Amino acid sequence: MKAAVVWWELEGTGLTAASLRGFLRDEAVDRFAGVEGLRLKFWISDPETGRWGAVLLWESAEAAAAPLPARAAELIGRPPAQYTLFDVEAVVEGRHTDPDLSPAGLARVVP
Repeated sequence: MKAAVVWWELEGTGLTAASLRGFLRDEAVDRFAGVEGLRLKFWISDPETGRWGAVLLWESAEAAAAPLPARAAELIGRPPAQYTLFDVEAVVEGRHTDPDLSPAGLARVVP
């Protein structure tokens, strides 16, 4: 199992985490739902530093190496500032009341 952390520095792009929420809601979430070998992806942001990106959990190194949709880089106008692939040492799910994470996140709240 592999995990990837990827982020963009949005400064100078004219974009913000808030302005990218429509892209997540309208395109990215559904597109990544069909990616083979992707166990989990969650998008992250830090408005104070202008960082926006994602954490991806892959079932194998082969799945992590497959080409991904590059629409975010196209919208932002440059590749990510950081892309790091890690080995996964262990995974656990804690106790929770909602078994479905798909409606979670700021991008899922329709303005």
